[in-house]
Amino acid sequence: MTPPEAGAPFHGVDAQALLSALPDPVALFRPDGQVTLNRAAQARVHQHSPSGDWMALFHAGSVPPIRDAVQAALSGETRQVTVQVVDTVAPGLLTVAPTEDGALLHLHVARDPLEVALELMDGMGLGMTVQAPDTRILLTNDAAARILGMTQEQLLGRDSMHPEWRAVHPDGTDFPGETHPSVQALRTLQVQRDVPMGVYHPGEATWRWLQVTAIPRRAPGASQAKQVTTVFADVTERQQMQAEVRRSERRFRSLVEATTQIVWNTDPAGSLQPPQAPWEAFTGQTPDEYRGAGWLDAVHPDDRAGAISDWQRALETGTLYTTEYRLRRADGAYVPMLTRGVPILDERGQLLEWLGTNTDLSAIREAEQALKVLNAELEARVQTRTEDLSRVTRFSTLLLTAAGESIFGLDARGVTTFANPAAARMLGYSIESMIGQEQHALVHHHHEDGTPYALSDCPIHQTLRDGQTRRVERDVMWHAQGNPVPVAYVVTATHDTAGAVNGAVIMVQDITERVRAQAQLQDLITDLERSNQDLEQFAYVASHDLQEPLRTIGSYTELLARRYQGQLDPRADQYLHFMQDAVTRMRSLIQDLLGFARLSRTDLIFEPVSLDELMQAARQNVQGTLTSGGSQLSWDTPDEVWGQSSLLTQLLTNLVSNGLKFHRPGETAQVHVTSRREGDTVHISVRDNGIGIAPEYHARIFEIFQRLHRRDTYAGNGMGLAICRKIAEHHGGRIWIESAPDQGSTFHLTLPAVPTP
Repeated sequence: MTPPEAGAPFHGVDAQALLSALPDPVALFRPDGQVTLNRAAQARVHQHSPSGDWMALFHAGSVPPIRDAVQAALSGETRQVTVQVVDTVAPGLLTVAPTEDGALLHLHVARDPLEVALELMDGMGLGMTVQAPDTRILLTNDAAARILGMTQEQLLGRDSMHPEWRAVHPDGTDFPGETHPSVQALRTLQVQRDVPMGVYHPGEATWRWLQVTAIPRRAPGASQAKQVTTVFADVTERQQMQAEVRRSERRFRSLVEATTQIVWNTDPAGSLQPPQAPWEAFTGQTPDEYRGAGWLDAVHPDDRAGAISDWQRALETGTLYTTEYRLRRADGAYVPMLTRGVPILDERGQLLEWLGTNTDLSAIREAEQALKVLNAELEARVQTRTEDLSRVTRFSTLLLTAAGESIFGLDARGVTTFANPAAARMLGYSIESMIGQEQHALVHHHHEDGTPYALSDCPIHQTLRDGQTRRVERDVMWHAQGNPVPVAYVVTATHDTAGAVNGAVIMVQDITERVRAQAQLQDLITDLERSNQDLEQFAYVASHDLQEPLRTIGSYTELLARRYQGQLDPRADQYLHFMQDAVTRMRSLIQDLLGFARLSRTDLIFEPVSLDELMQAARQNVQGTLTSGGSQLSWDTPDEVWGQSSLLTQLLTNLVSNGLKFHRPGETAQVHVTSRREGDTVHISVRDNGIGIAPEYHARIFEIFQRLHRRDTYAGNGMGLAICRKIAEHHGGRIWIESAPDQGSTFHLTLPAVPTP
């Protein structure tokens, strides 16, 4: 070797000490066959050879080139050899150089990108495996082992088609091996994205639902895949929630479902390019219609100028795009939207694309729903960009900054590690002043009433201890100015590679407006209930008190009739008759009004009630009418309803009696009652062949004291149908009529069905 020049950086330095300090394995081969290893080489060699054999580090195929390079170095020639190291997948670079004492061997092994990817997927809670062409598992991460219910040692070498996992489709049918995403990717060399799959978790004896993406890898120029990388997320909780939503949909199907978020992306010039599935589903536009700037056709004409202006400004400045406009839904209705877009840049700062969302401003979104949508979109983006990790990181950072929801990050001690601008605005702090502060002491230290909030009772810190996701619908965080801010939040634990909790992410929503609206609604409900109680009490008292003078009038009228009937002129007898008839009608009206008032105060006791039994009781109540007029009553009511038997008997009796009473002259009255179950309700129809009712009176007949005929033609006080409506509404149902003059009437009634077990 050439002696170092005076003043050289390592002149006079002990070479042995320098070699020992190197982090890479280094070996010195002397001509006499002795081998000296530095500390890094000793540590690595002794894992594979107790005798310290340097060649034990390498696969057998790499040993001959190494020996040739050593001989060349002993002859004064420097060589670099690519070798396969036994304890890593990535190839190593071995530099062999001549020295005064022999040949110096320096080994450098690059870290395998797959190992980096495995760690990244661990941090995101995504399982990842690398499989051979025969589907044996070659590599796996901790998240995959945790999701599949096995250790990494148990997974390595196992066939991914192993029957113990019992893979099934979402509908419960078996998942044949040839349709498995990994097999499909190996066979077709095409990426299999977002394939839903259920697997059996042997440790918990439960089923887990996964969303699987399989990415084939093949060597350059090869026609067959050499490996397949499979990434999967545990979506069990999402699957369960979707099932719950489907069950609730039958109960609340009258509510209009509003699309909460549309995700879109454009090229650097701002042109919308297919495919844009969320946009197509919401607007109904085809790819040819929205391509380029065609999406503007779905924007309300009055809002297009503002949308174009804001978009052009964002394109020119490369800054955040935000605007509001009305967007036409597929059914033609315009929906107010908040639109945000962020530029996605590469490592050199060049614009790659625009990524944005449209959020429905007319819907009240829960923070949990927003977090799930955001996570789903992030996961989808990460899965399609696993080979470009730096771009994924940049994308996530930009999207987090643009999110309208408040987001905190905590370490295992509860210290704030990050906060987005929305969180800082909500609580009145700067981001810099929040980072590094103990989150509970800063914003979560007291309850809303001012009493201290013990750290042990805090849901956020409970998640830091046990790793369980928690959702809190109502809590408070404290503003920098000292006032409480009503919030709802979701706290999700993060884990290190060993599976231990190393922090948490909190998604927070300011619910001040919702709390204010709920308080106003409760005040209105309280006022309405008090008003109803006052009106019912007034009706009861008024009706009750009216009876006393009426009894007096009736008694003296009866005395006058007994004493002077036939002793006065005929006109006086007629006047007495009018007075007695008026007293009788007044007493009937008061009794009906009392019955109506008592009905409003009745405490309902619901129980399963057979409609067939109710119809038999109603027939007994109208038996006199049926017998005297030759009328006919029939029914086909096999269902059961949930209600109070006595009131429902009165309801059906009134409807049947109406049909029997208002029949056409010269015809026999016929009434037929049917029922059918419709979801959570039972639909009852009472059809007659009577005189019918004109459409303009259909609403009026259900009001109290409303009559359409003279009393001398059809008797009654106009209270029966009002009582029917009151009973139906008390049971959570409704009543309406279909009728036309001289064509009979059909009264429709809905009542709650008996809940199915």
